[in-house]
Amino acid sequence: MDDRVGTARAYYQSLDDHDYETLRSVLAESFVHRRPDMALEGRGRFVTFMRDERPRTDTAHPIDAIYESDGGLAVEGRLLAADGEQITAFVDVLRFDDGRIDRIRTYTG
Repeated sequence: MDDRVGTARAYYQSLDDHDYETLRSVLAESFVHRRPDMALEGRGRFVTFMRDERPRTDTAHPIDAIYESDGGLAVEGRLLAADGEQITAFVDVLRFDDGRIDRIRTYTG
C-alpha cells in the first residue's frame, strides 16, 4: 500500500538524523529538488549535497501540516537551528513515483 505521508515523514526525519541510507531509500532515482536558491537533479546528487555540502547540518524540520492530493502532498513546516530558532518557514510540494519521492519544489518565506 502506498503510504505517501509516512514516506514524507521519513524523508524529513532522515535529514534531521543524518540517516543517508534512509534518505536514499525514500527517493526515486530520477529525484529532482527545486528550491529558491538552487536545483539538485538526481538522487545521488541530492544525497551527496545533504551529506557533504549543505551549509547547515545542525537543523530540524518540524512538520506543522501535511495536505494530500491526488498528485502528491504539500508539507508545511519550519527549518530550525539547533538552538530552536526558526531559520525559515517552508512549504514543500512532493510528487511521487511508485511510492518514492520523485520531485520536491520548496517555497520559503
